Amino acid sequence: MRTLTAQGPSRRVVILHYSAPPVVGGVESTIYHHARLLLQAGYQVEVVAGRGQSFFPGVAFHVLPELDSRHPDVLAVKRELDQGLVSAAFHSLCERIVGSLRPYLAAADVLIAHNVFTLHKNLPLTAALHRLLAEEALPSPRTLAWHHDLAWHDPQYAAEVHPGYPWELLRQSWPGVVHVAVSEPRRAEVTALYGIPLGSVAVVPPGIDPALFFRWTTTTRRIADACHLLDADVVLLLPARITRRKNVQLAVRALAALRERTGLDARLIVTGPPGPHNPSNLAYLEELVTLRRDLGLAQSVHFLSELDAEQRLVPDEATMSDLYLLADALIFPSQEEGFGIPILEAGLVRLPVFCSRIPALQATGESEVHYFSPDAAPEAVAALIADGLLRDPAFCLRRRVLQRYLWERILEERILPLLEGRHTCKAQLP
Repeated sequence: MRTLTAQGPSRRVVILHYSAPPVVGGVESTIYHHARLLLQAGYQVEVVAGRGQSFFPGVAFHVLPELDSRHPDVLAVKRELDQGLVSAAFHSLCERIVGSLRPYLAAADVLIAHNVFTLHKNLPLTAALHRLLAEEALPSPRTLAWHHDLAWHDPQYAAEVHPGYPWELLRQSWPGVVHVAVSEPRRAEVTALYGIPLGSVAVVPPGIDPALFFRWTTTTRRIADACHLLDADVVLLLPARITRRKNVQLAVRALAALRERTGLDARLIVTGPPGPHNPSNLAYLEELVTLRRDLGLAQSVHFLSELDAEQRLVPDEATMSDLYLLADALIFPSQEEGFGIPILEAGLVRLPVFCSRIPALQATGESEVHYFSPDAAPEAVAALIADGLLRDPAFCLRRRVLQRYLWERILEERILPLLEGRHTCKAQLP
């Protein structure tokens, strides 16, 4: 995945919400990832919230206590508002927020405001933002209203919203604002609430970062980046040293057949270096490299011992654990083994196993793995793997998540066009 950079001079993005990390929540998690990714893409990023603290190096964090939905003054005003009362306390708090928020909006090129436009947890903030964006003397930032929750749509809030000001602000499409929903169903609800065309609301879902989620080691990150593993459709793991009895050539040929059979971008990771006790293992590696070239698999078969010519990249135990979690299946085509430790390791992480039908592996895998003859045709092994994986809902879900929901891909394809005014709001995520 390519490195992302801001278009032109560095632009200042202000992210606004009631709270920010390390407060735990879906919106706060989204803010964390938006902030770090936009910073890495070359933007100046500031987070303005009522609660939280500095959470990522280089991301400026500003606390304005009255933005917090749990601030005592906000809660006191909300108790009145829930009863339909708009008191002097509401207007006073709104004025305070206008004064404290104005400098941040005046200096922003882009404002991303989460839930403030459609949720009633701090209506003085909503009203203050409405006033500020309407001020002619204030340079208006490009404003993205990020809609996670809708007060007027949620039955549990029915008694807490009322006709008239300020509740009506939550179901009006403010002039000049770009609307963003976190899902297609939410987009439909936003357009129905505002009475605007479906195509006028963009869809930008939250995402996932496997490296952070699994706490990858530095070595795992290097391997994933060097081999572009997150771009693959299928990753087969062969955790073994390169010796002839490991029958690696069958795995290589089966990978070629799998790619031909399915059209998927399938990859093979061979984790170990040539075995140290037999000089002929170096010649065997050369044979495998030649086979890889002849089959057109230079970008698909990864011998980890090749990744660093000076320092052989042999994964430690933590990195091996990561690779088991990163892979879609274990392939173990050995012609002879005394035991099958990789089968045990795959079992711990629920990784499907495709291995040779030899006594040691049958004793370990019993009836819970997929077997093939170590002399099987590569096409037969490929068919076994394809049938086993493509019928597995967990594999299909994982593949869809990696295709659609990686944070870097969401940033490049959805968020950056919104920030730069290059987006189109057609139907997304079918």
